[in-house]
Amino acid sequence: MAGITGSAEVYRGFHMILLPQLVDDINTLLAIDKIKDYCPNGLQVEGAEKVSSIVTGVTASQALIEHAVAVKADAILVHHGYFWKNESPQIVGIKKQRIKRLLENNISLLAYHLPLDLHAELGNNVQLAKVLGWQPDALSAPDEMPPLIRTALLASACDGATLANHLAQCLQREPLHIPADREIKRVAWCTGAAQSSLLEAVELGVDAYITGEVSETTVHEARESGIHFFAAGHHATERYGVKALGEALSEKWGLQCHFIDCDNPV
Repeated sequence: MAGITGSAEVYRGFHMILLPQLVDDINTLLAIDKIKDYCPNGLQVEGAEKVSSIVTGVTASQALIEHAVAVKADAILVHHGYFWKNESPQIVGIKKQRIKRLLENNISLLAYHLPLDLHAELGNNVQLAKVLGWQPDALSAPDEMPPLIRTALLASACDGATLANHLAQCLQREPLHIPADREIKRVAWCTGAAQSSLLEAVELGVDAYITGEVSETTVHEARESGIHFFAAGHHATERYGVKALGEALSEKWGLQCHFIDCDNPV
């Protein structure tokens, strides 16, 4: 995998890698310096010096942390970490309990937000397309940073109910569907909470737009723009990037990587 370098050492039968090397190589792979984000990407909480076991998941919730503690993981790798823009900097309440558990168990927390959404191979947008059986339209340049919204031409045109059923079967979650009076040939999507990008999707000339969440205004924008809108779940659409990243790390270094899907209906 391009961007992942170095090798792991073997200690007591397990492959291990130094934490700084793990962090540096993921940072390089996901090109975090090229992307402006709402949170710090990379190492957020420092734990063990060496890493052999990683738990991956969508969000660094208490439930995910407790699972990592139970399996004696050295690190947690997530899409949604901590220290978001405009978030209170105080380490109190829920944040205190989460960070306390990480520190007392010497578990590192690595989080990658927009860089993991955008990556051309492992990103949430591309991985979601793979799950749905879609081929994203090619980028204009091979080394171009992928856009937030991706598009694809469906293998065969369908109506809104058919696409809604396809989403439900693939993601195991019934999507919210705001219907339109048109056949669906070309689709656009952006995982997570990208409902505010609906009008940008309209400008791309698509028949349907898929994201994770919905806002009150989204319904009116979809109806007045005349395209289908699907809110398929923030969590449901973003399970796949961090899972793919963990699998890539496991394949490269022989690390133990366990993806944990903590249930979230949103």
